[in-house]
Amino acid sequence: MNQFLLSILTIVCVFFFSSSLAAEQIVVGNFSETPQKGTFPDHWAPLVFESVDKHTIYTHVVNEGVGSIQATSMAGSSGLARKITIDPRHYSSLSFRWKIKDIIGAADLSHEKGDDAPARVWVTFAYESGKVGWWEMMKFKGLKLLYSDYPPSACLVYVWADNEKPGAIIENPNASRVKIIVLESGAEKKGQWVFEQRNILEDYRAAFGSHDVPMISGVAVMTDTDDTGGEAVAWYGDIIFSDLPQQSE
Repeated sequence: MNQFLLSILTIVCVFFFSSSLAAEQIVVGNFSETPQKGTFPDHWAPLVFESVDKHTIYTHVVNEGVGSIQATSMAGSSGLARKITIDPRHYSSLSFRWKIKDIIGAADLSHEKGDDAPARVWVTFAYESGKVGWWEMMKFKGLKLLYSDYPPSACLVYVWADNEKPGAIIENPNASRVKIIVLESGAEKKGQWVFEQRNILEDYRAAFGSHDVPMISGVAVMTDTDDTGGEAVAWYGDIIFSDLPQQSE
């Protein structure tokens, strides 16, 4: 084999090897796209709560040259959400970037009156009747009649907290099927973009003690200050699910 053919074969082999290692991914939140004034990215919509009168304001902005979702909360609460079905057994890696202006100061995630956070990323899991008890199933059916759709069976909430220790798993004070995982805490990294990488399967099993992980049914971002009456500003970058870990920029 002459040197030219050997070189071509080497290039082809490297190309196919590299392609086989390329991650398959779903860009759930394509926030880095150029913002269109007055609109949210495709498939995303406000998530509001009837019991909360004042809502967080979400805008698609350019921050440090990159498109992102800015959340501004003044004693309010609401989210920005997307319904989407994802198989966590195939797309187990979750990555995103976020930034906060400052911590809230009076928040305490373990108590109902202090359950606020400057930044949260929610991952919800689909309702599956065979995986909840009879009483829970009746509650889910009642909620379906009220909302015309089953609520998620469980939620993982990744949080930038005020005081809690990073790595802590906390049960939401209002719902036992919502588990909070603290990724960042305190004001040390405020004002800078922070990259996060999580394994959804590992986090679900650690939070709920079950190896049988349901399908993902949705993703949301939320900045809330209604319980403490405080203020918070945060920014959310692209949210990506993939079959391989992403590289931090």
